[in-house]
Amino acid sequence: MSPDTSTMLKNKLKAHASELGFLDLKIAKATELISESANLQKWLDDGMHADMHWLERNQDKRRNIGLVLENAKSVIVLSHSYFTGANYPQTEIETGKAGKISRYAWGDDYHDVLMPKVKEIESLISHNFPDSKTLCYIDTGPILEKQWAVRAGIGWQGKNSLVLSPDYGSYFFLCVIISTIEIEPDTAIADKCGTCVKCIKACPTDAIVANGVVDSRKCLSYWTIEAKHHIEIPTEISKKMEGWIFGCDICQEVCPWNKNKPKITDFVSFQPRHDSTVLHHDFIAQMSEIEFSERFRKSPIKRLKLLGLKRNSNALQL
Repeated sequence: MSPDTSTMLKNKLKAHASELGFLDLKIAKATELISESANLQKWLDDGMHADMHWLERNQDKRRNIGLVLENAKSVIVLSHSYFTGANYPQTEIETGKAGKISRYAWGDDYHDVLMPKVKEIESLISHNFPDSKTLCYIDTGPILEKQWAVRAGIGWQGKNSLVLSPDYGSYFFLCVIISTIEIEPDTAIADKCGTCVKCIKACPTDAIVANGVVDSRKCLSYWTIEAKHHIEIPTEISKKMEGWIFGCDICQEVCPWNKNKPKITDFVSFQPRHDSTVLHHDFIAQMSEIEFSERFRKSPIKRLKLLGLKRNSNALQL
């Protein structure tokens, strides 16, 4: 592909992504993630993935994206805001009547909402280059999304391990498209966290154990989302949950890069369901399986299952 053709395609992709509501679209060259893969392996070797054993699989593909899509040349990374500007009813939380839901899970499941839009970007590539191949992922395969976002210049990986954008903060989803078309890559952004350690100090369970390293065994998001529902939340964790019933946003809330940075999304799909950013303990205690399925259909919370939600609610009330 000539430089002019590459630039033209890149501009088309960026323009269409903006029309679809994405914050950013940037591109990385499809090379092996050598240091990133080594960091992941050490994290796994240290047991910091708790019982998320699926992360142990497909390490070769996580390192070499060419094993995911043969002849991969470019990795296109898109970011999409889920920040709505809404907040939590402090009185209900402080009185122990309800638990907070992480902002990303207030509305519909982002996989369902964003995949059709990512497919549109894929179609634009195919339309311009019919012989090319693409694959897209939204946290659905052996892809190191955050590491590719850093390589592409979406942002840098902060001390809390999240990707931080100098323009948009960190309240955004990441989507990845792998392409066999060689498109001019963007430039990575230097780490701008500096000496700030607000996220490390604010974490109630000391889960941020090193720069960019989170120990899942201590993380509230792990315990309230990923931990199997039959596993009780340890007392040393439950007594420090600080009102979180599904997920945790503390390290994002204290981050200076999220002050006046997040772009408020106009996507209705990400607005709080039932205009509520919390779940009441009384409501959960009386909820049936049918009610749970109806309330959380196509919601990220559905994967927790009712037993997991009841466990989290009980742990918050101890």
